[in-house]
Amino acid sequence: MAERLVGQPAPEFSMQTALGDGVNFGRVSLSDYKGKWLVFFFYPLDFTFVCPTEITALSNAYEEFKKLGCEVLGCSTDSIYSHRAWMNTPLEENGIGKLNFPLASDITKEVSWEYGILIEEEGIALRGLFIIDPDGILKYAVVHHNDIGRSVEETLRVLQALQSGGLCPANWKPGETHLTAK
Repeated sequence: MAERLVGQPAPEFSMQTALGDGVNFGRVSLSDYKGKWLVFFFYPLDFTFVCPTEITALSNAYEEFKKLGCEVLGCSTDSIYSHRAWMNTPLEENGIGKLNFPLASDITKEVSWEYGILIEEEGIALRGLFIIDPDGILKYAVVHHNDIGRSVEETLRVLQALQSGGLCPANWKPGETHLTAK
C-alpha cells in the first residue's frame, strides 16, 4: 500500500465517473481541479448502509463547499454502472438519488492503493477523506473504519481552517481568532 503524507503532492488520478444526474458518464483527473480546493473522499461500496448517509450529506452541503471554492468528488471500487444504478434507486430503498457531484470508479483499485486506503484482501477502500489545495498539495487526510461515517460539518471546518492561513487551535471555528506564532 502506498503511503501518502500531508504536505506532499496528491497522487495523480484519471478515472471514469458517473455524473450526479444519474444518467451521464464522464472522466475526471486531478488536473481538472487545478486552481480549486478538492474534497476527495473514498467509501467502501455502493448499496451499503453507512455510505448513503455520508454521500447525501456531502451532496446537501455542496453549495457551502462551492462558496469556499471547493469541489467534491466521491470514489469507490465499484463500476460507473453500479454508481448510476445507485443514484437511480430511491432513498427509501437504500439508494442515494441525484447528487451535486460525480462518483468516480476506481475499478482497477490503483487510486485507492495510491492514496493508501485499499483493503487489498477485500478489494475495497477504507473511508478516506482528503483535502487537496489548489496547487495539488495534500493538506488533510483522515481515514475511518468502514463502520463509521464522517462529519460534513468537521470537513467544512477543516477546509475553512486550511483556507484561513492562520494557526487554528482545537475546536477553532470560522470568525474566531487565530493563534500567533511565538
